[in-house]
Order: sequence, then structure tokens, then C-alpha cells
Amino acid sequence: MATRRIERTQESRRMLVAAAAELFAERGYRQTSFIDIADKAGISRGSIPWHFGNKLGLLEAVVDDQLQAVLAGFPPPAGERPDDPLEQVIEFIRLPGTRLFITLLAEAVEVGSPIREHYARLHAALRQGVQAWTPKEALPAGATPEAFTVVVVGAIIGVHAQWRVAPEAVDLGAVHAALRALLPPGVR
Repeated sequence: MATRRIERTQESRRMLVAAAAELFAERGYRQTSFIDIADKAGISRGSIPWHFGNKLGLLEAVVDDQLQAVLAGFPPPAGERPDDPLEQVIEFIRLPGTRLFITLLAEAVEVGSPIREHYARLHAALRQGVQAWTPKEALPAGATPEAFTVVVVGAIIGVHAQWRVAPEAVDLGAVHAALRALLPPGVR
């Protein structure tokens, strides 16, 4: 009996996180209400404070859940370089779950934001992944590995944001080719 109750509790929590993730990605955190989330999940809105304390607790659970899913492949295992790291970047941008990170980015940069640390971890993992597939000898003259990876991750985030805002205006295939042409040999 207790096992069944635990399973129902875990399933309710999972459904609320999934519904909130979808709605936060579509509308943003501030524009999504408990009622919206509960309706989407098909669960009582009283379940949200019971599971998460408040809407902020739910947001943190959503970001943490999505962060874990996105970071599953970042960085690549030590000494292992993807066949086409730029293609991996384009596929990362296309992941449905990554839309949430662009939607909530403005909230993450606010001082005191509860999701700021989550974003810092995401960006650190992306930098670590880029650095893992960038041989130091391939770096342009005068570029440190740290600065180079910040620039590349900044480009990735910028392309991602532009594509989410106007997908009809951003050809990810052409972006892939342009990045390949801009990056020094050995990095591509």
C-alpha cells in the first residue's frame, strides 16, 4: 500500500514538472500560473505547494530536471572527441528541452535569481565540453583556452536564441557551415 502511494506521489511530481517545463518554455515563468500547470498536468493545484513548497520551488525542480537531461552528454568523456563537435552543437540547439533555457535566460541573469546557479552550471558544462574538443595547439594566436570557449559558448547561446525567436530566418545548416569556416583547423 505504501509503495503504491509513493509511486503515485512520484508520478504526480513528474507530471507537474513536465507540465511546468512545457508551459515555462512556451510562456515564461512569470506568465504561467498554478492553475495553468495543474490543468496541463491534470492534477490538483494544491499538489504544487505540497510537492515543491511554492512556484519557485517548482521552477527550480523544472530547471534542475531539464539541466540533468541536457547535461547528460556534456562534457564528453575525457579524451573522447565527438566526430563532428559542431554537429553536436546544432543538435543540442534543436533539443526541445533547451527551449526552456532560452525562455528563462532573462530571469537567470537577474541578481538573486533562484535559477542563476543552475545557469552557471549549464554554461560551465558547455565551456568544459567545448574545451574538451578544442586542442590547445589549434587555438588562434593570443587566445587562451578559457577565453576561446567563452566566445564559442556565447556564439552557441546567441545562435540558439536567434533560432528560437525567428526559426524561419536562421538556417542552422548554414550556421553549421559558417561556424566550421570560422573556427581554426583542428577545432572543427
